[in-house]
Amino acid sequence: MRTRVLPTRRRGRGDTFGRATEGIARAMGTPWFLVGLTLFCAVWMGYNALAPKSWQFDSAAIGFTALTLVLSLQASYAAPLILLAQNRQDDRDRVQFEQDRQRAERNLADTEYLAREVVALRLAMRDMASKDFIRAELRSLLEELDRRDADGAGLAGFADEAGSGARG
Repeated sequence: MRTRVLPTRRRGRGDTFGRATEGIARAMGTPWFLVGLTLFCAVWMGYNALAPKSWQFDSAAIGFTALTLVLSLQASYAAPLILLAQNRQDDRDRVQFEQDRQRAERNLADTEYLAREVVALRLAMRDMASKDFIRAELRSLLEELDRRDADGAGLAGFADEAGSGARG
């Protein structure tokens, strides 16, 4: 086994950022995120409006500039993260569509094969002898055998008469 000088990336780790962006985008689309963001803004504004001037860090007099910057920063990161998550979803949808198309083609081929087999079985069933046909053939064979036996018995009786007449 060879040892590597530089560490290598593991295969599953290359997708960590993508999964993280999807998680963030998914979380941003929930009602709880909106409620949390609203509460954050309300607490921020309430604290900076009601706290003593020496404790305030964002003045209401200038329109909560720091809050505006924080929300702008959050929005500037949110939009690309959402786009990344949408691109990943589009890629997954594309792969799923291709798999569905291939599955549909296989199903169609299987269905056509089974339809051909059913037609072949129907044609083979036409050539098979039915129960009534076999009974009729057996009856005719029995009748023919009965006739042979009757003809054979008449010939045997004739042969017995001819043999006794020649002896006597």
